[in-house]
Amino acid sequence: MASMSPPIRDLRQHDETATHFYLDVRCLICRFLGFIFGTETFGNHQQQQFPRKPENMERQSSFSRDLGHAAAETYLITRLTFTLLRYLGVGYRWYTRLVALACYALLLMPGFLQVAYCYFFSSQVRRSIVYGDQPRNRLDLYLPTNTNGPKPVVVFVTGGAWIIGYKAWGSLLGLQLAERDIIVACVDYRNFPQGTISDMVKDVSQGVSFVCNLIDRFGGDPNRIYLMGQSAGAHISACVLLEQAIKESRGESTTWSVSQIKAYFGLSGGIMEGEGSFEQFSPEVRIKDPRNRGAASLLPPIKLFHGTSDYSIPSDASINLVEALKGVGAEAEVILYEGKSHTDLFLQDPLRGGKDDLFDHVVSVIHAGDEEALAKDASAPPRKRLVPEILLRLARHISPF
Repeated sequence: MASMSPPIRDLRQHDETATHFYLDVRCLICRFLGFIFGTETFGNHQQQQFPRKPENMERQSSFSRDLGHAAAETYLITRLTFTLLRYLGVGYRWYTRLVALACYALLLMPGFLQVAYCYFFSSQVRRSIVYGDQPRNRLDLYLPTNTNGPKPVVVFVTGGAWIIGYKAWGSLLGLQLAERDIIVACVDYRNFPQGTISDMVKDVSQGVSFVCNLIDRFGGDPNRIYLMGQSAGAHISACVLLEQAIKESRGESTTWSVSQIKAYFGLSGGIMEGEGSFEQFSPEVRIKDPRNRGAASLLPPIKLFHGTSDYSIPSDASINLVEALKGVGAEAEVILYEGKSHTDLFLQDPLRGGKDDLFDHVVSVIHAGDEEALAKDASAPPRKRLVPEILLRLARHISPF
C-alpha cells in the first residue's frame, strides 16, 4: 500500500499517550482518504463485562424522537467531516471531490428515499437498541416476516473511512437479507475523533457480544451467527474477530466465542498495512506474528469480496490478507469482481435490483445445509430495482470512489 502522508501537527493538546493515539488514527484515515482523493496518505482492548439485562431493548415508539436522533447524528457526521478536512488542510482538489460526492448521492437519491422510508416505517426494523454505555453503542435489527423457528444472523459493520460510519448505512443490505429469512444486526460505533481505532474495535466487539448472548430473544439462532463488514467496517470487524481469537488462544476470559461465528465476509475491505504503531491495526501483520499463530485454528472460514477497479482500497489488500491467513493454516478465500468499483458491490448493484452474484453467494453460504431455505432462495422473485439504470451509470461516472 502507498506510503503514509508527511508528518502532521498534533491534533490535541493532551498528554503524550492521548496524542499518540490521535496521530495513529489520523494517519490511518489519511492513508485511506488518500486513495479516494488522489493524494498520498488493536491495540489492547479491554472487554467490558456484558450486562445481563440491558435497560433499553424496546423499539422507540416516537417517530419524532427517532427523527431527532437521526438529525443529531447527521449533524455530528457533517461536523466531524469538516473538522477532519480542516485538520488535513484540504485544497481545491478535495473540495471538487466533495462536490462530486454530493452529486453522486443526489443521483442515487430515488433509491435512498425508498430505503429510508422502510427504515423509519417498517415493522421489521427495530432501531437503536442499546448494547453498551457509550452514546454510539446502538444497533438496528432487521427481522424477517417469517417467525417460524430460529433464524441465522448477520452482524454487519458499516464503512465510512473511520469518520462517518453509521448503522443506517446498512439498511439496504438489512432489508434485502431479511427478505431471505436472515436477521441482520447493524452495529454502530464511535468514529474519529470521538474515539480511536481501539475504541471502534471495543464498541463492535461489545455489539457482537450483545448479539451472541441475546439474539435468541429476537428469534435469532445464537449458533448461526455471521460477521460481515464493508470498507472501514471490514477492517474493524476483522480486527474484532482476530483479537477475540487471540484472547481465546491465550485462555483469557471473554463474553462471546469465536466458535459462534460461522463465517466472516469482508466486502471491499480497508485492511491496513504499515510499520510501527500501524502493526496493531493490521490483521495481516498480527496473524503473521508467531505469538498469535494459535489463533489461526480458531478462526471461522473467511471470504473476502473485492472489485478490481476499486481505487479507494485496491483489491491487493484483500489478496494479501488471504495469502497471510492461508500461510498460517486458516481457511480463507478472495473473490474478485472484474471492473467493479469500491461502491458497486455495496450500493449500485443492490440498487439496480435483479440478480446479484455477491448477494446470492453470501445467502448460499448462510443457508448451506438448509434444503428448505435453499429451495425458497431458488424460487425467490428478483429484487426490485430502486434506481433507473441511467442514473446508476451517471453516478458511477462521477463517483469519487
